[in-house]
Amino acid sequence: MVMPNADPTRSEPALPDLKQTDSIQTVDSVSDWTLDNVLAHIEHADTPMVFKGLCRHWPLVQAGLESADKAMDYLRQFYQGSAVTAYYLPQDQHGRVFYNQQVNGFNYQAGRLDFNQLLSRIQQENASKAPAGIYMGSTDIHQCLPGLGEQNSLDLSPTQALTSIWLGNQTKVAAHFDFPLNLACNAVGKRTFTLFPPEQISNLYVGPMEFAPGGQDISMVDFAAPDFARFPKFKQALAASFTAELSPGDVLFIPSMWWHHVRGVEDFNVLITHWWRDTPGHLGRPNNALLHSMLSLRSLPKAQRQAWKALFEHYIFDHDDVDDSHIPDNAKGMLTKPLDELNARKLRADLINKLKR
Repeated sequence: MVMPNADPTRSEPALPDLKQTDSIQTVDSVSDWTLDNVLAHIEHADTPMVFKGLCRHWPLVQAGLESADKAMDYLRQFYQGSAVTAYYLPQDQHGRVFYNQQVNGFNYQAGRLDFNQLLSRIQQENASKAPAGIYMGSTDIHQCLPGLGEQNSLDLSPTQALTSIWLGNQTKVAAHFDFPLNLACNAVGKRTFTLFPPEQISNLYVGPMEFAPGGQDISMVDFAAPDFARFPKFKQALAASFTAELSPGDVLFIPSMWWHHVRGVEDFNVLITHWWRDTPGHLGRPNNALLHSMLSLRSLPKAQRQAWKALFEHYIFDHDDVDDSHIPDNAKGMLTKPLDELNARKLRADLINKLKR
């Protein structure tokens, strides 16, 4: 990726931040919890929670508390030469990672480059009067910076968590959701999260499913300057939203499927996330079921869709209340609860064969 040189003569006024009104709730927070306390809490939690200072002892956090340059120097010592993917956002995009105006591409340039060059470019842009946005999204910490995670990540064993690093200057990531659970550790700088319960999807004006920045469906609303004439139901989403302002060392728990908008507040911000699922991997990816339903159900007449809705509620969404004792256990097959690996493999093979037709 070739990053254009910043024009120091060009000065664009920064867009105002989304005003946090009294209707927006603050995510609950606790202090002085151990990691064991945290894991015990989130085992059954279905709402976000901030754990203040949980990772403040990390060497990366301590370096960042001295200065951004100290944090960058600390990160550089782990780099072993593998290129990373980074985004360059022109000054007039104000750090917002988004689509282009035609929604047939993106508003940034992306490419692979040396990690040290990435850090140097962040420093260069931050010295400008009108800095461009520089952003590195989710990157496997063990591949990018081997050894960094040994003292700068949470030990979630025996859970097999994917630990990733995100960094950049003052950038904004549009509201999106993730299927895995997430413990997001704010290591350097400050970040503001705006979170929405899953049921707010209809009020968030989600964009195309085929492609999106970062690969995940996003809200089309500009949180820095929401257009309520174009997106009137976004007011309802805000009324149901939560905000979390993370200082260095704070950790945010994001439950599965919660929408979250993320804003890097300082000139240099580093986040380390831990993603994991709390169900066996043999159950597959739920998004595949959604895509299959798009193909086979979405275009049916409404009456037929409602009939299938009843079947989905019976077999999928409300099965906890269904009495299936009339079926012998040895004959339940794919109706076994929870679905075991053997029946999951049979079901997967049957589905693959049918999709080939």
